[in-house]
Amino acid sequence: MSGILEIKEEFSLAGTKDGTISIGELKEPYGQNSDPVVSIAISLNGDEPDWKVHIPYENLTDVISTLQGMVK
Repeated sequence: MSGILEIKEEFSLAGTKDGTISIGELKEPYGQNSDPVVSIAISLNGDEPDWKVHIPYENLTDVISTLQGMVK
């Protein structure tokens, strides 16, 4: 996987000392002319991500709606 990552927001990960959640846009994630995706990365220690997910913009509304429904 390649591409250019532009971080839009980074904030602390609850329940950790140095963990972070980073949200950004990954351009050309699957090679030249591929559509950009939203990239969400979680790092438990603030360094390299332990988990990443890439969400196509076409799926973003459904993902956000589902997440909002999970807020307690």
